[in-house]
Amino acid sequence: MPTSSPSRSRRSWLANASLWVRRQRTNWLRTSLTLGIIIAIVAVAVPVQAVQVSLSPTNPQLGDTLSVVVQQSSTLNSTPMVKMSGKTYPTFSTNSGNFRALLPTTPLDQPGTLQIQVEGGGEVKKLSVPLRNRSFPTQRIRLSGAAGQSATQQELDRVAAFKQLETPEKYWKGPFLKPNSGAISSGYGIRRYYNGVFAKDYYHRGVDYAGGMGSPVVAPAAGRVALVGRVSEGFRVHGNTVGIDHGQGVTSIMLHLSRIDVREGEMVQAGQKIGAIGSTGASTGPHLHWGLYVHGLSVDPVPWRFEGFE
Repeated sequence: MPTSSPSRSRRSWLANASLWVRRQRTNWLRTSLTLGIIIAIVAVAVPVQAVQVSLSPTNPQLGDTLSVVVQQSSTLNSTPMVKMSGKTYPTFSTNSGNFRALLPTTPLDQPGTLQIQVEGGGEVKKLSVPLRNRSFPTQRIRLSGAAGQSATQQELDRVAAFKQLETPEKYWKGPFLKPNSGAISSGYGIRRYYNGVFAKDYYHRGVDYAGGMGSPVVAPAAGRVALVGRVSEGFRVHGNTVGIDHGQGVTSIMLHLSRIDVREGEMVQAGQKIGAIGSTGASTGPHLHWGLYVHGLSVDPVPWRFEGFE
């Protein structure tokens, strides 16, 4: 019987080994391709976070304005949504290409934890922010004669409409200016008794400056004069009044003026004279009341003067 030579057996073994190696290489390539497809699918299903949120101040107290800045990926062109305590606040684009929402707090809020929700690019981010308590002094005020009159409905309606303005343009730049050179006689947030009766839902919605009669009142920041009200037009409580729209839901109102030097619709710059201190309306003596509002709620003007909100 014939037998195979050693060289033929070696060639057969080498052929089988080569075939096995080729099969293993094919299997490896198939496995690598499958893994690559799986990784690509996972990368699409779990994208890099497209929205970043920053908040200031990080430790706010009653009366502070919170600034929420939303940074989005350049591929996203939708406007993010910002909510606090169930209310949605408008967001506006900034010069840096981000979005910013301003959230007001007041002395009537309850201290504790604020729940802020930001939605953008299909993502939802939730922030829990501690809102610190704050002690506000109490004053007793006695009004009589013309100073004790009730407001007219026309006066209330015009002032309320002014405070709700939401102009998309941002007119102010940097910190706000002091609108009068006089000393502060009444600070923001003071609670009051009027003629012996505690005003339950009242707080002093602004800052009073005890400047001399006729001393100049200037615009604390640039904006459009959106309200001019006079005693002769029924402004019995506010007195002669100038309201400035600074844009993006921020407004200033100046009360009790002796003179008004601007017209409705006029654009003013920071530091421009708009009137003079008086004692018109519900006033017990010459002073300027400056109220600063964010989305219709009275906030503390002090942080706006010393820190500013860009």
